[in-house]
Amino acid sequence: MIKLYVYVLGCLFFAIGATLFIKSGLGTDPLDVFAIGLKKTFGLKIGTSQSLFAIICLLFWSSINNWKLPPLTTFLTFFLCGYLIDFALFITENYHINPWAEMLLGVMLCTQGSALIIMSSFGIRAMDLLAICLHEKTKKPFWLYKGIFEVTLLITGYLLGGDVGVGTLLFLVFVGWFIQPTIMINQKFGVVNFSSIK
Repeated sequence: MIKLYVYVLGCLFFAIGATLFIKSGLGTDPLDVFAIGLKKTFGLKIGTSQSLFAIICLLFWSSINNWKLPPLTTFLTFFLCGYLIDFALFITENYHINPWAEMLLGVMLCTQGSALIIMSSFGIRAMDLLAICLHEKTKKPFWLYKGIFEVTLLITGYLLGGDVGVGTLLFLVFVGWFIQPTIMINQKFGVVNFSSIK
């Protein structure tokens, strides 16, 4: 029950953070930079690009784990967060605060949301699932693999024509490299960690 509570709280934080980040208009996250780049270059829909990237991550995860099927809860998070973001954008359509405040608060909430989803060990998003798997196999830090994935998406997306802003770079730093320290801080405040990331 605690695991589910941590997971739902993580999804809510992430969705609210992503909503604020989008509303700020100061940049998109690296995955969206990549998806927008693919759209501009090849005409792929953003949802299609994100889904393809998630499938590639899950295929790599499966190949590393002797072709074991990935957890289906990964897809639950993909849809749950997506619909929560759509709902939050709808109900806040006419409400705005300072764009810089929206961006900073959004990035912090996305970082905390990602940390809580990982700590729940339930419904971990595809890229994070692969980064955790590589961390467990190689004993190298989770943040290293997470950062490599985010930087690769950012550079590839930029070269394909994706939009990059100051918010993109902040997202890269905080959500790319600060999830693991956030997990450590959460544990110090008594949040139960069901994951292998310490």
